[in-house]
Amino acid sequence: MRRWGTALAAMALAGAGLATTMGTAHAATKPSAAAACATGWGSGVKSAQPAAHKPLKNIKTSRHACFDRMVFDIKGGTAASKTGYRVGYVDHLYQDGSGDEIPVGGGAVLEVRVAAPSYDPQTGAESYPGRARKPLPGVNLTGYKTFKDTRFGSSFEGDTQVGLGVRAKLPFRVFQSGGQVIVDVAHSWNAVR
Repeated sequence: MRRWGTALAAMALAGAGLATTMGTAHAATKPSAAAACATGWGSGVKSAQPAAHKPLKNIKTSRHACFDRMVFDIKGGTAASKTGYRVGYVDHLYQDGSGDEIPVGGGAVLEVRVAAPSYDPQTGAESYPGRARKPLPGVNLTGYKTFKDTRFGSSFEGDTQVGLGVRAKLPFRVFQSGGQVIVDVAHSWNAVR
């Protein structure tokens, strides 16, 4: 009788251990919030050559689960007519043309240059109302996790320059979709929500 009791106890313990191991294995394969936000974007300079210089129509921002987004709307832009850009971290933002320093709030400054002037190259008429050294018109960053400040640099020789103040030097990506240049900055390096 004693052998059966010992054998049953041993089987019960082994079963409990197996159940615990299976539960741990299941938990390890379940995607975590960090995996859902993985970026791998890096923080190095990103750029593309322009196919055309079309006027800048608008700049807007939005919040997402893993990143904050800035979108440059290009008037008449299409998937076929790519807009050039150069985006990278700088120690200080210096205005194109004058060379004057523009203070930008935040722990790091991302300089965004888009090959789309704030005026129509054909007529000279203003297409975007940005003013040097001022925050971007219509952009409110209240409640953003990563974005802290925006400053319009200038529109000089066919390019528009914007300073984007972010919480810290974080990974970012740049891509184009139709007539837009899109800049996403992750909320953190491991991108946990």
